[in-house]
Amino acid sequence: MKRSPKHQIRRGTTAVEFAIVAPLLFLFFFAAMEFVRVAMIRHTADNAVYEGCRAGIVPGATAGEVRDETLRVMNSLGVNNVGLTVTPATIDRTTDEVTVRLEIPLDSNSFVPNKFVAGRSIIRELTLRREGSR
Repeated sequence: MKRSPKHQIRRGTTAVEFAIVAPLLFLFFFAAMEFVRVAMIRHTADNAVYEGCRAGIVPGATAGEVRDETLRVMNSLGVNNVGLTVTPATIDRTTDEVTVRLEIPLDSNSFVPNKFVAGRSIIRELTLRREGSR
């Protein structure tokens, strides 16, 4: 079966349309994935500082337990290079408040290298009053 010249021209048009549209489609797809990843990291960081503080405000808790709980939550998402600060460094009976601060660099936690998150970090901090404190 012989194809007409008109059919050949249409095949070429389809290839050109695909060549123009495909990169845009992939750009939107990967950008959406990246924004979803950043949102997941942000929400997980919110949850991690809360869970870490909750672990630290109960009587008898230690700063090590706070670190462990905070990192456990962050590790559920596979986040790397988490900067974690627990204040005070030593929790005792006289400690009134516990503060957990996370700093997560997006450069090392991005699926694809891009300009949207380059050089940026997510910082979350929470302070809770200890149970049984004055």
